[in-house]
Amino acid sequence: MLKKVLPITAVLIAVIGLMVACDNGQSTDNQAANQSPNDEKNTNHSEEQEAALPQPVLEKTDQGEDVKALQKVLNKLGYQIPVNSNFDEMTTWAITDFQMQQKDMPITGIYNKTTKQKLQKTLDTNGKVNPGAALEQPDDNQKIASNPHEILVLVNKEHSLPNGFKPKNLVVPDVQFPFDEFREKKQMRKVAATALGKLFNAADNAGLELYAQSGYRSYERQDAIFASNVEAYGEKAANNVSARPGESEHQTGLTMDVTTPDVGFNLNTDFGTTDEGKWLKEHAAEYGFIIRYPKGKENITQYQYEPWHLRYVGEKAATEIMNKGITLEEFLGKK
Repeated sequence: MLKKVLPITAVLIAVIGLMVACDNGQSTDNQAANQSPNDEKNTNHSEEQEAALPQPVLEKTDQGEDVKALQKVLNKLGYQIPVNSNFDEMTTWAITDFQMQQKDMPITGIYNKTTKQKLQKTLDTNGKVNPGAALEQPDDNQKIASNPHEILVLVNKEHSLPNGFKPKNLVVPDVQFPFDEFREKKQMRKVAATALGKLFNAADNAGLELYAQSGYRSYERQDAIFASNVEAYGEKAANNVSARPGESEHQTGLTMDVTTPDVGFNLNTDFGTTDEGKWLKEHAAEYGFIIRYPKGKENITQYQYEPWHLRYVGEKAATEIMNKGITLEEFLGKK
């Protein structure tokens, strides 16, 4: 009797073991099936986070995680730039090149709300970008601006513009001039002209009389001006008050010399003592402008004090430069 029971028990144990094994196998399969979509979802979410665009305004000299996030997005779009958390020349180039490939977009080299929206749309729609199609990558020649389109471009006696450069989107700002006829020097780049209009409106509301005197100058026009100053004052003196062709900020389209009837519409240091000159020193940065050649910084700018010479750099940079009492050279670390 014992011999018959033992085989039945063994069979039952084997059957139960098989059922448990099958159940465990099915559970493992179900877990794998359940985990696979989640893993894929998490992976996609991770990739989305990797390509997330930062919120703040970012520009040359900025550093940090926001810059790093932006660089990763630019990499994803095909821009082979270092992901180093520094908004450097290569990052500025990539932003400028992207902006130049968009329709009716301000070209600044600065990452702002408008640029963020365009980048996000490109990501969402898998839009194509052709890196370098609009602007060549920077080279090692630090003496010639490789990206003259960015609004923080440095132009001085040590850093010139490339041969044949003419800024895009030149327009006449909606401000008053002491002359009526059209002249080349009435023009500015559109982004700077718009800001100048806002500045003049604010000055007018403050009861001031500002007039625009001289904006864009071509290479040829600057050549004639410099030659005239050399003839009148000698080359050494001329080099202190006037730029050589290719070394003038006026050629960028980001500059406007301003004046007032109180100084006979002239451009001289007396302008700094007028109500208009004092107001500009205090409020120009609110509209993205700096006094490019401030008093006491002649050894850095290599030009005399010019309280009338406004240079557009954007509100963020202008605020820091004016609050700290520094020059564009010092802001960019190229003094």
